[in-house]
Amino acid sequence: MDRPWSALEREWRSGTARGQGLVLGLLMGAVTACFVVTIVSYSVMPVSTYFVWLVIGMLLLRFRPLVWLTAYTVPFGLLLAVVDVWRGGEFGSARASGMVALVLASVLILFQASRQRSGLPAPIGAAMLADLRDRLQRQGTVPPLPDGWHCQTAMVAAHDVGYAGDFMVAHLEQRGERLEMILVDVVGKGVGAATDALQFAGAVGGLIGSLPPVALMSAANDFLLRQDADETFATAVHVVVDLRTGGYQVHSAGHPPALRWGGGPRTWEVDNARGMALGVAPRPELHHSSGTLRPGDALMFYTDGVVESRGTDIDDGIDWLRATGSRAVQAGFAGAARRIVDQVPRGDDDRAVLVLWRS
Repeated sequence: MDRPWSALEREWRSGTARGQGLVLGLLMGAVTACFVVTIVSYSVMPVSTYFVWLVIGMLLLRFRPLVWLTAYTVPFGLLLAVVDVWRGGEFGSARASGMVALVLASVLILFQASRQRSGLPAPIGAAMLADLRDRLQRQGTVPPLPDGWHCQTAMVAAHDVGYAGDFMVAHLEQRGERLEMILVDVVGKGVGAATDALQFAGAVGGLIGSLPPVALMSAANDFLLRQDADETFATAVHVVVDLRTGGYQVHSAGHPPALRWGGGPRTWEVDNARGMALGVAPRPELHHSSGTLRPGDALMFYTDGVVESRGTDIDDGIDWLRATGSRAVQAGFAGAARRIVDQVPRGDDDRAVLVLWRS
């Protein structure tokens, strides 16, 4: 059986009118109790302490219930301060400044609450955004692969804010024989691109596994073209791997070229598939390549934040990644993605690395 506080917390987190009404009633009850204390002894509960209830209300209430709490708290708090003076209390500078501070604080709190675009108290809005971020990250989690196959990713948002325009979506066919992954870089950086990435990731997540690669890319391109923003576009790389034979196909839409480890010399070789970014033209030019991953081979995919920096040519960045990637896999492929990302010079762009290998 749930405790009363647990039920109240669930009601509050839902953001419903009933939940807000319950919280407002509790806060008004607490303020009323403070009124009683102030009447008995003003020095114990002076007018300035009512500011605390307004701050709590700003954290727990939506704008309209907060207006009711403010309308209840501030006038009565000021009235009690005047009544105490009428009863013989001293009206000094401390009391006057407390009354002025309460009025100004209430105005600032209401202004800040009115600026919440979600219409929810800040903690609920932040929790909802964090939940969306966690869902995006879970969508990019690669399911357990058959014996001999491994995949690891590492992502870092610009300025380490926790929200990025880079995301990955993975899909393993029900029989475990066909793996699809798509790595996307939405234009923009950090929080500025996170909302577009969340929306686009939902669309891509519904398409992957249901459409062949070219049709999937075309549908994703159409989705971006339907957005209202003038600069909503993204680069993407899509890979399909037959886990029985090791055969793979890579389709790229303006994404930095994939790297392959294997074949002759044990080094990262550049795949030339690039193409045109999604969301730019009705029929984007897609490049594709294919090959076979044998035991000991690997593919690496990454976003431009790994190889591009101000004043540096992307080809130089790719050469740096090839060298850095070669050193990173000397100890084995496991953990190589994180080792590579950790060596990328800190910049103002999101960074993501995906490594798929066959042992």
